[in-house]
Amino acid sequence: MPQPETPAVRTPHEVLNRYHQAMLDKSADDLADLYAPDAVHEFPFTAPGFPARYEGREAVRAGYAAVWGASPVRVREVRRVSVHETADPGVLVAEHVVVATLPAKGDAAFTVPGLLILRVRDGLLTHVRDYMDGLGLAGGKA
Repeated sequence: MPQPETPAVRTPHEVLNRYHQAMLDKSADDLADLYAPDAVHEFPFTAPGFPARYEGREAVRAGYAAVWGASPVRVREVRRVSVHETADPGVLVAEHVVVATLPAKGDAAFTVPGLLILRVRDGLLTHVRDYMDGLGLAGGKA
């Protein structure tokens, strides 16, 4: 019988795949479970009313639960544009485009580009820099 997966066996690429799946599922719990207890998630390009950072796994959980819970936006697809490996094997730079819909705008699809810099240690995220087009997401570029 296979053993349950532990975070220590997750590669940075596996963490990225799970990160994208949590976005698709709008699951703050699944996303937060990818983080180390003392991780930091930063948003260098913030939108009005949006925090510049979350400090700690539980802040990530609470923050994303509030944002995703209040947002009518539905993520339909995360298109991976490219993933860049760095000299540090625990760091990935991932470009993606989120395809989403907004029911208030007739479910017409719109896209939001993003870039993530993920630092993974022992199978968990320790630091994330999330360059998301927050204004595009808030405006539902439909």
